[in-house]
Amino acid sequence: MKTHTKTRLGIFCLCCVAACHAWAEGYRVTLGTAPDCFPVVVVTGTPKEMGLALGALMRPEIQTFAPRFLEMAQQEEGGKLSATNLDKAWESMEPFMGPQFVEEMEGLEEGAGLPLQLLKRVHMIPAISEYSCSGIAMWGKATRNGHLYQIRNLDYTTTAHLQDFRCVVVYIPKNGLAHINPSFAGSIGCHTGMNEEGITLTEIGDSPASDGPYDMHGLHFMIMFRQILSSAKTLDEAVQMIKDAKRIKKYHFVVGDGKIPAAVKMKAWAPDLVIWKDNDPTDELAPTVFPDIVYHAESRDPTAQAHLGEYGQGRYDIDAVIQLSKSVGTLGGNLMNVAYDATAREAWISYALGDECAYRRPYVRVKMSDFVPYNPAQTRFKIEKQFP
Repeated sequence: MKTHTKTRLGIFCLCCVAACHAWAEGYRVTLGTAPDCFPVVVVTGTPKEMGLALGALMRPEIQTFAPRFLEMAQQEEGGKLSATNLDKAWESMEPFMGPQFVEEMEGLEEGAGLPLQLLKRVHMIPAISEYSCSGIAMWGKATRNGHLYQIRNLDYTTTAHLQDFRCVVVYIPKNGLAHINPSFAGSIGCHTGMNEEGITLTEIGDSPASDGPYDMHGLHFMIMFRQILSSAKTLDEAVQMIKDAKRIKKYHFVVGDGKIPAAVKMKAWAPDLVIWKDNDPTDELAPTVFPDIVYHAESRDPTAQAHLGEYGQGRYDIDAVIQLSKSVGTLGGNLMNVAYDATAREAWISYALGDECAYRRPYVRVKMSDFVPYNPAQTRFKIEKQFP
């Protein structure tokens, strides 16, 4: 009798697990040619379901990457990135995150099989750390076809070997807009991205270490970007969401809309916000401004200006945009680059390889139309893993 009861209980538990996991859907393919290939993970559902699918499909990489990155960052930064400081950062920001991000993190915990507290700490590292990047957008008369092109260079150390754990996620939420998040294994924050409406986001970090310790009572841009990509259909809506957010630290943002097409540059030094359109005489880089172009490349501004001056009269296509991305990469610290054609909903992505910076590696094309709408039965790529 006892054996029979245990058997029925075991079957009941297995059915419950299967039923829970059946809610989540996703699959994984690889784009590019080795050694410059990367996984593309396509997930759909509620935030928790998408987190669950992502965690399950990238489980081996996440289980290796997350604890390793946390340990490396803490060794490099010492007490600044202590468990106590990272936990306090999460606690300070959580009231501003909204339930979707927290629910997705809980799903990621279940799928990846890692402690939730560990994953939270890993996601707080970018909030406390400093980094240098570039963002440029051009459209209309500056391009050959009138499309909006936009670049984002992530200038961050390659010694942490985040490039060994590449992951591009295509989110197709049940309630919200499909969007692409070029990132790393297990990171559900977004440092750059594009949605199905052609909204593109770029960030440049401006906060020096001397500004620390930072006030974390607000929303980190990587969480804000996910919110924007999930819901903003127009440039005005994206800009308004940034205006309405309680932001932290100092950043520059470039926000584009491939439908108009147009883009703006923002100096988002919380709580202040300054917005410039193209060719604006009040731009911080005036008088070196251009029609149908906004840009910010920090110390690489002179290089960008020279390139924009040469190509900005209708000569930009994706090849020239990638050339520009390569030219403003930071020597010794260029981790990942993305060049978008926001009008065509396409992205070209390069990752560093070993100690070789991303600007020296091939850029691999990702087309949103290959993955949206969600239909793994009709994908033209070989599915390597599927969930459930």
